[in-house]
Amino acid sequence: MTIRLRPYQQMALDCLWDYLRVADGNPALVLPTGAGKSPLMAAIASEAVQQWQGRVGILAHVQELVAQNADKLRSYWPEAPMGIYAAGLRKRDRFEKILFCQIQSVANRAHELGRFDLLLVDEAHRIPLDGEGMYRDFIAACRRFNPHLRVIGLTATPYRLQGAAVPVCGPDHILSEIAYEARVGDLIADGYLSRLVTPGGLIRADLSAVHTRGGEYVERELSAAMRADDLVSRTVADLLSRAAGRRAGIVFCADVAHAEAVLEELRARGELGEVIHRGTKKAARKAAIEAYQRGLLRWMVNVNVLSEGFDAPHIDCVAMLRPTKSPGLYYQQVGRGFRLADGKNDCLVLDYAGNILEHGPVDAIRVRSARPGKAATVDTARVKECPRCNAVLALGIRECECGFKFGSADPSHLDRPVDAPVLSADQPRKITKHAVHSVKYERGKGKQGKPDHLRAIYQCGLRRFTDFVCLEHQGNARASAMRWWQERDAEGGIPRTVEEALERAYSLPTPSGITTDETDKWPRITEYEWGAAEPSAAPQFVNNSAPEWLRSAMRKAA
Repeated sequence: MTIRLRPYQQMALDCLWDYLRVADGNPALVLPTGAGKSPLMAAIASEAVQQWQGRVGILAHVQELVAQNADKLRSYWPEAPMGIYAAGLRKRDRFEKILFCQIQSVANRAHELGRFDLLLVDEAHRIPLDGEGMYRDFIAACRRFNPHLRVIGLTATPYRLQGAAVPVCGPDHILSEIAYEARVGDLIADGYLSRLVTPGGLIRADLSAVHTRGGEYVERELSAAMRADDLVSRTVADLLSRAAGRRAGIVFCADVAHAEAVLEELRARGELGEVIHRGTKKAARKAAIEAYQRGLLRWMVNVNVLSEGFDAPHIDCVAMLRPTKSPGLYYQQVGRGFRLADGKNDCLVLDYAGNILEHGPVDAIRVRSARPGKAATVDTARVKECPRCNAVLALGIRECECGFKFGSADPSHLDRPVDAPVLSADQPRKITKHAVHSVKYERGKGKQGKPDHLRAIYQCGLRRFTDFVCLEHQGNARASAMRWWQERDAEGGIPRTVEEALERAYSLPTPSGITTDETDKWPRITEYEWGAAEPSAAPQFVNNSAPEWLRSAMRKAA
């Protein structure tokens, strides 16, 4: 049984096994909403059981995620030795090799489930960073049966809001560091996630009187602000006007009263929808979600329920009516529209809450620490809002599509235009091709506490160009190093340390030529020509086929 993964999922899997082999910590894998964590978890579980005869527990916080993850593995591997322990699903399997668990059902029952070798935690940003909690208690209990237990966290948002935005990985946390991260912009560009579009909202609540507590808006005050001055009626009217032609919309509201008011306005205008919140009875919740997923309802209005783990690929309109100080919640709300579906060209994001201005673009959220007594915020210097139509624009835009022109009251200026392109894409590139005469490999010292790296130094005539191969790093640096090595040695396995790499480096093929981009301060190698290149026999820089004067110069340079 082989699970076919997308390239970035396979890279995440490779980085995970590589990390577990050489590091002692507990890794996190970061994949955007809609990027397919369930297939990746299925691949991890199947390889752990079939190749290493291990036992795997997979934790989630809601029954829908438990069932979804189990169904995904069963679709790939119908004979999988798997079970489910979730009271809400009326399943209490205990001893299968792969056990899907709802954390609330098993938090105090680790002693009944036996030994695990791996624990996978879906939506791992929910693990408390310190103290107690169901996840931490369950993991601690499992470690009493297996002190060598490894925990793997999967999440789209690697930070929590605890008065400030705090990374979920750290030396004192359950998760140690990020082993792999796939980025939203790359997956959209590669066609794995839906494109998002937003014209901005026209109607926004006045939040000046709303206080924050624990880094988030006070819910009661927020709800009152979102329902004041006929705001709900005007917002819904604007929402329907902008969402004309959209198949399925999801609306995020401040509290139950706010959500019910929104649904009432939708129904008054002939729309079909339902409200889901934590107090919704299970049968009603299940029926509403099934009707929505089948296309019988156009709108799903919810309060703090469908931000995570809700899989409805056909969603092509996300309406945020709930302001939040949490970059994670903002990301999860927008992320409901990331998934691809037949007939879906893009997803319209309507931000009536000002969350984009608060946190920045969803693919470039920049979290910064809070000042004492203040909520964590995000660097929003990269965007601005049109004062006429409220569209969210890049900072450098001088004129909005509505006709509003940005300007300054100060008319002073230079007497001639600066000689520089306004867009980086318009900047002339300095691209050059070079013949490679030889290559030398050496250890490069990491700066500011970073691990060492492998340097591949190419001698091209009298010039040298260097590749920095970060094999001992984590995340994208390690992933890039893996691709570099696999391009040269697809069968021999990827070294984990610089020492191991140096022992094998001179068996790698040497490119016959390289292409460099010297537009910026430091030259960057962009392409390699292989031709009939042979491995480098020794760390030398002498090319015997070169003229004597060139060989002499190269010896001196070496």
